[in-house]
Amino acid sequence: MLCVRVTRVIYWLNLIQGCANHGKTRAVTQKEKSRSTAAPMQLPLGISLRDDARFENFVRGRNGLVCAALEKAASGFGEQYLFLWGHAGTGCSHLLQSCCHASDPVRRSAVYLPLAELKSCGPQLLENFDQLDLVCIDNLEQIAGDAEWEEAVFHLYNRMRANGHVLILAASLPPAKLGIKLADLESRLNWGMVFQLQALDDDTKVVALKARAHARGLQLGDDVIRYLMHHGSRNMAHLLVTLDELDVASLSAQRKITVPFVKQVMNW
Repeated sequence: MLCVRVTRVIYWLNLIQGCANHGKTRAVTQKEKSRSTAAPMQLPLGISLRDDARFENFVRGRNGLVCAALEKAASGFGEQYLFLWGHAGTGCSHLLQSCCHASDPVRRSAVYLPLAELKSCGPQLLENFDQLDLVCIDNLEQIAGDAEWEEAVFHLYNRMRANGHVLILAASLPPAKLGIKLADLESRLNWGMVFQLQALDDDTKVVALKARAHARGLQLGDDVIRYLMHHGSRNMAHLLVTLDELDVASLSAQRKITVPFVKQVMNW
C-alpha cells in the first residue's frame, strides 16, 4: 500500500482517506482530529514527490515570472490561487512539486495531487484537503466534463478561499479550453492569475540537460548532447527520461556515456 506524499502536517490519511502514509508526517493533534469528519476509506494511492523536482533545479528560460509567483505562493506570501497550463514537457508537474518542497522549510502543510493517477479514487478524495495550507492539483484536464469531479473541485476552491489557504492548479490547456461543464467552476478557474509555461528553446534545453547530468554525477560531452538533441525527441520531458535511462544503463555496464553507447542503448 502506497500513499499520497504530503509535506509536514499532512494528510492524516486514516482520518481523511484511510490510506497508509509513508511520507514525512508528524502526530495528529486533537485539534486536527476534531476538524476531520470524513469517514475512513481505503484508497491505494501511489504518489510521492520527486526529490529532484525543486525550484533550484528548474531551468526557467522564459518562465521566470511564473516561478517567482509560485515561490511566493508556496511560502504563503503570494497569490491565493494560481492556474498553470502548458504542453507536455514544459514543467507543470515539476513546478507543482517544487511548491510542495518549498512549503516544508517554512512549516506549511502541502499536498501534490496528480489527477492522471488519482481520478479513479473518486472526487471524495478532495473532501478535507482545505485544511492544508497548500494544495497543488495537476492534470485538471483529466476531470473535465465529469460532473462529480467538477463539483468537488469547485467546492474545494471555495473552501480553500474561505480558509485563506493556497490552491494551485495545472492543466495542459487554458481554463477556457478545458471543456469544463460546470459554469461556476470555469468562472473560478479564471479568477486568479493564469500562466502559460513556455517551452525551452534548444540552447536552454542544452543547459537543462547539462544541469540534470551534473546533478546525477554524469559527464556528458557536447557531442553526446548534440546527438541526443538531433536523434531523440526534442520534448524536454522525453529528453530527461532518455538521460535517466542512459544513466541506469551506464551504471549497469560500467561505461561512460558516449555517442556509440547512446546508439547501442537507444537503438538509434
